[in-house]
Amino acid sequence: MKFKIKKEDIVEVIAGKFKGKRGKVLKTLRQQYRLIIEKVNVVKKHIKKTSQRKGERIEIEAPIHYSNVQVICPSCNKKTRVGREVSKSGKRIRICKKCGASLEKPFVKS
Repeated sequence: MKFKIKKEDIVEVIAGKFKGKRGKVLKTLRQQYRLIIEKVNVVKKHIKKTSQRKGERIEIEAPIHYSNVQVICPSCNKKTRVGREVSKSGKRIRICKKCGASLEKPFVKS
C-alpha cells in the first residue's frame, strides 16, 4: 500500500475525538500506519524522578491512524484525496483530486 501522506503536509482530522482540527504532520510511522500531528491528540506523560532531574508531567502528541485524516490542498484549502500523476520530467507527483494542483513542495537548494 502506498503511504500518500508525507511529513510537513497540513492535514485535518476527519474522525474521532479531535475531528475538525488541523495541523502539520511532524512524523510518519509507516510500519504502524500512524502519524504524529502538531497540537492534535495531546496526552500527558509522567516522567519519573531521578537523581539528576525532578519528576514532572509533560504534554506530547500521540500518534493517530492515517485513515482518520485527510490532506488539505494548499491551493484550494479544502480536504482532498491524494492522486498520483507523472510529470513531464518523468517524476511521479501527488496531486489534489478536487482541483488538480500539485501537493509537492518546491525544492529549494540551500
